[in-house]
Amino acid sequence: MRFSAYLQLVRPANVITAIADILAGVAVATFSFPDQPLRPADVLLLCLSTAGLYAGGIVFNDVFDAELDAAERPERAIPSGRISKKNAICFGGLLLALGVGTAFAVGPVSGLIASAVAGCALLYDKFGKHHAVLGPLNMGLCRGGNLLLGVSLIPAALPLWGWAGLLPVGYIAAITLISRGEVHGGSKPTLYLAAGLYGLVGACQLFIACRLGHLGLATGLVLLHQVMIFRPLRVAIASPTGPHIGQAVRAGVLSLIVMDAAWVSVSGHLWAALAVLLLLPLSLKLAKVFAVT
Repeated sequence: MRFSAYLQLVRPANVITAIADILAGVAVATFSFPDQPLRPADVLLLCLSTAGLYAGGIVFNDVFDAELDAAERPERAIPSGRISKKNAICFGGLLLALGVGTAFAVGPVSGLIASAVAGCALLYDKFGKHHAVLGPLNMGLCRGGNLLLGVSLIPAALPLWGWAGLLPVGYIAAITLISRGEVHGGSKPTLYLAAGLYGLVGACQLFIACRLGHLGLATGLVLLHQVMIFRPLRVAIASPTGPHIGQAVRAGVLSLIVMDAAWVSVSGHLWAALAVLLLLPLSLKLAKVFAVT
């Protein structure tokens, strides 16, 4: 019972999407350095790092929201009493330390990026989520930093492709904007703004793929991603109730894997893109058992 409570606390389906970010970042790094040798051990360490960072951030999100969840989501691990707040703080701290430590094992640049991601996650959990504009931006920076953590496997790629981290910022900002209405319902202008950010990310991916000569390879995955996020979002726009908003948020989070697979395809690596896409069934299966939002 206690083990399942800790699993519920870390949102396993979401952690899988963070691992996909790392793989996408590695692919982005190879855009300009295709001959750079990659150590599989370093890729695995960065995957472990992002798992610790994401899970730790989620744990502290529930720690800071314990009183609110007691009223709105009493079934969650902390308000239900299955995990004490003190134990959750220790668990979250260990996860963040794991995330930062394994990144430093890859290199100082990776370690510094992981430290920044951990800091942004704690800032969002405690303060950012309460700000209408800074909150979505703060959460987006966490995910953008996560992509750059993958790029940092080849540090020389960061000056060239560091700007690519801005696209996850826009995407996650869109999800965060949508999630504001998950309990009490949302507003159509906010949902339309999120739709615009979604479309911008897809358009940028297609533009980069065209510039790199891989448009035909990337188009299918980019379109698949857009379909996955816009179907529930269209329903939410038509009827912005809490349950519809929740489905749109869930789709936005889980389809991050498809977006990351699209990033890999932009680099021209078909089989690597399909390998990332294979993480989606695992994430969807976990999402049936554990909460996503």
